[in-house]
Amino acid sequence: MQGVARLGSGIPMVARDRELERLRAVFERSAKGTATAVLISGDAGVGKTRVTEELATVARDKGAVVLVGRCLDAGETGLPYLPFAEALSQIPDREQAVLAHTALARLFPDVSLPTRERRENNLSAITAVVPGAGGRVGNRPEQDIGQLQLFDAVHGVLTDLAATRPVLLIIEDLHWADGSTRRLLSFLVSRLREQRIMIAGTYRSDDLHRRHPLRPLLAELVRQPALERLDLTPFSAADSRQFVTALAEDGLPDDLVREVAGRSEGNAFFAEELLAAYTEDGESLPATLVDVLLARVERLSETAQHVVRVASVSGRRVPHADLLAVSELPEPELEEALREAVQHHVFVAKQHQWMDVYAFRHALLREAVYGDLLPGERVRLHAAYARNLAANQGPRGAAGALAHHSMESHQLPQALSASIAAAREAKDAGAPAESLDYYELALKLWEAVPPADRPADKDEVTLLRKASYMAGRSGEPERAVSFARSAVKLADESGDRATSAMMRRRLASALFVVEGREREALQVIEQAWAIVDGWPPDCEKSWILAVYALILRSMREPEEARKFAELAVQEARACDETGVVADALVTLAALDEQNGRTEESRERLREAIRLAHDDGELSVELRARYYLGISTYEQGELADAVRIIEEGIDRARSTGLAWSTYGFELRAMKVISRYATGDWDDSEAAAEPPGMRVSSTVSARLAAVGSYVMVGRGRLAEATRLAAELRSEWHRDFQIGAAMGAVGAELALWQGRPEEGAKLVREALEWASRVGGQWVLVNIRLGALGAALCADLAERAARRKDEAERRAAVEEGTRLVELTRQTAEFGRPRTGTLGPEGLAWVARAEAEESRLRGASDPGLWAAAVAAFDYGAIYEQAICRWRLGEALLGAERREEATSVLRTADEVATRLDARPLRDALRKLARRGRVALTDGAVPRETLDPFTPRERTVLKLVALGRTNRQVGEELFISEKTVSVHLSRIMAKLGATRRAEAVAIAYDRGLLVQQEVH
Repeated sequence: MQGVARLGSGIPMVARDRELERLRAVFERSAKGTATAVLISGDAGVGKTRVTEELATVARDKGAVVLVGRCLDAGETGLPYLPFAEALSQIPDREQAVLAHTALARLFPDVSLPTRERRENNLSAITAVVPGAGGRVGNRPEQDIGQLQLFDAVHGVLTDLAATRPVLLIIEDLHWADGSTRRLLSFLVSRLREQRIMIAGTYRSDDLHRRHPLRPLLAELVRQPALERLDLTPFSAADSRQFVTALAEDGLPDDLVREVAGRSEGNAFFAEELLAAYTEDGESLPATLVDVLLARVERLSETAQHVVRVASVSGRRVPHADLLAVSELPEPELEEALREAVQHHVFVAKQHQWMDVYAFRHALLREAVYGDLLPGERVRLHAAYARNLAANQGPRGAAGALAHHSMESHQLPQALSASIAAAREAKDAGAPAESLDYYELALKLWEAVPPADRPADKDEVTLLRKASYMAGRSGEPERAVSFARSAVKLADESGDRATSAMMRRRLASALFVVEGREREALQVIEQAWAIVDGWPPDCEKSWILAVYALILRSMREPEEARKFAELAVQEARACDETGVVADALVTLAALDEQNGRTEESRERLREAIRLAHDDGELSVELRARYYLGISTYEQGELADAVRIIEEGIDRARSTGLAWSTYGFELRAMKVISRYATGDWDDSEAAAEPPGMRVSSTVSARLAAVGSYVMVGRGRLAEATRLAAELRSEWHRDFQIGAAMGAVGAELALWQGRPEEGAKLVREALEWASRVGGQWVLVNIRLGALGAALCADLAERAARRKDEAERRAAVEEGTRLVELTRQTAEFGRPRTGTLGPEGLAWVARAEAEESRLRGASDPGLWAAAVAAFDYGAIYEQAICRWRLGEALLGAERREEATSVLRTADEVATRLDARPLRDALRKLARRGRVALTDGAVPRETLDPFTPRERTVLKLVALGRTNRQVGEELFISEKTVSVHLSRIMAKLGATRRAEAVAIAYDRGLLVQQEVH
């Protein structure tokens, strides 16, 4: 473990904005005189307490009295009214409250009363606990009179407090509430009217079995008009990763973050516990969490516990029939045990593949139970499951289950055969990652199983080839290369020339998709061709030709590539290999487009898609779809590109190839194309990493192309961290460095760090030239952004009257603009001619050149706006911002107003906060109204009054303790305010928050002097 995880309470809130906004609205409504109660439910550890803590902070900031009480797990014998006693002990003047409402003395035995009040209160206490002490009133025992006196006293003191300030009463863990507490809560909720009171209660929904005593109260409360309910659901996959990253303070590798996030299943407490005690192998659960989870199981009867232990060996889910066979219990006894487990929320009964199954409510619960089994007990139960599976023809997935149980019960020959069968079954089901897992298992078992016990129709070379293929389809190119190398080595040792050629073709294909390995791929495919050259037409020979043509095209040898592609089509048609024909047609289509024959190229691609689809060559089909999508994108036909890419992704997803080579390429294109068209939510969703089953190259590329939206939406601190993390990954794929160079430049522009940005652009250009050649096309975008940074530098130097610095910035910016022009002229676009995107960035560079010289040219900026009109709406909005600035400088206010309003509409729709802030800052400076309302005068303040006060004091250099002393609040409360301030600004440090606030105009110098 590289560090100690923080508790969730020590980090900004994650993924609860909607719930907090709703609670904030309820509180504000209550504070205005509409009393309301909210019941907050959710699984244990999902974050109910953290949400109420945030609500309490909001309430305190608005001057409310906040009272918090907690129920304890003491069952029905616990102290009555304990949470209310705890909560009411926090009121400002308990003695005065008890004098006004003497029944409260029952909650506070340490508070002394005058003799008369004490005597009357003692009588009430006696009648409250001794049946019959004062006779009967109606049909209720007299003890209820004393109870009602207390209820009325609690209601009265809350009402008194609410007369001067809003009141927030929080009662936590109602699932442990004693009967008296439940009745008091019911009483209070039923009497909420126009007081300035909000009551919030939390409970564990997963603890409420059918006969739980809280259930009747819930049924009663939901009928009350003042009550609302809020269910806290687990985090999504993305939010879980964000939560774990925050807990670990960015100190964990991405794979471990995803592992912890995945195993926690969106539960904040489980994530905390896992992270706090995670071992290096990532397999051990912390003992404290095991204790929490096993406590639920230990409440069951012995028979039910036995059934739960048996089920844990099966996995998260177990069919009823399997439990009946393995548990060796009579069916009535089994059913009774299952009913008990379901009622106590250990199991959930459901239907799966037309079978009755039982699933553990949470995966970690199953792991805890399984980990508590004795070693011999595990082996015995696994063997029983294996016997049951081997004797019965199970549903899909039975082979995998048989492999697992055979392994765990040490039956290796059976595990080997079942693993191979499971790999084939997973492949047929469109699950290449799972298929790879089973092939790997089979390879591990191969040497451990005696030759006589191995499957007669399989050999190790075949398993390695299949494993390599499945690794490629799963998006793990490095592992695909490793398996293929081993296969080549074994094939050469066997002396089988045909197999050696086949394995080299597989290795060349695997190498080709790894950045920087093209030359090695060419050498390997040349070796394969040398083996089969002169052989009669057959499937393998035609595939070698197709791969040879593909690699030659990528190595910029178009004539040789066309020769081998045409030969591949000829040989493949001779032996009726439709898939090879389709593959070679894709290569020919790319060569046609490079020569400017766009329509001919697209027609070949459509034919390739049809042939590959009919022949079941899914990888070839996806490759054709990708090239058709990128063709339309690069020609500026964004609507068609989005449609074609989406169709390709749907096809990849439906066939289990979402993370294959071209499945991933389609996804990366979706991220980029949706960013261009302004569908930023879809772009971010597509950039989500899939978890553990992809390579670091794939994850880094997704993160890189996804960071465009991150910067555009103003998550600058997050983008800064990502840029630092990915700097060491540039070598993995050219797109990573190209994207992060541009992202880093734009990040520096918005953060006001032009020197750092200009330095990054120089480094990125040098790297791109070294890796991609002198006129690599990324020069165009990087050059334009670099010119923008230099223009900012020149403008700042001019304000400082530093002529040397200004002249240096102008010279560097001019060189960068010239680089964009030369690259546009001498670069080699994939389509043969520079497309609309490249031309638009050249136009932007030329407009930035005018800004470099101090007089931004409206004509050049108008040309840039027009150039981006092919559909890149965000880049066009940025150019409109600069055009508006230039028009204001030329005193063309009416035109500037129209341009800036259009840009602001786009920025608002995209939630492009830095651009929106820049537009509004320019509008204030130029006295331009961006709407039909008044001319803007001040920045929209995202802070509460208390947060603003804290920020001002921090800007003066105060420590948290000093801020707390000055504002009469605790140091912890100051820390909470700072966490929220930093979250709103996207900052990670106090100093950074202050700097960003100054930069955005949210804090000005006169405020802090």
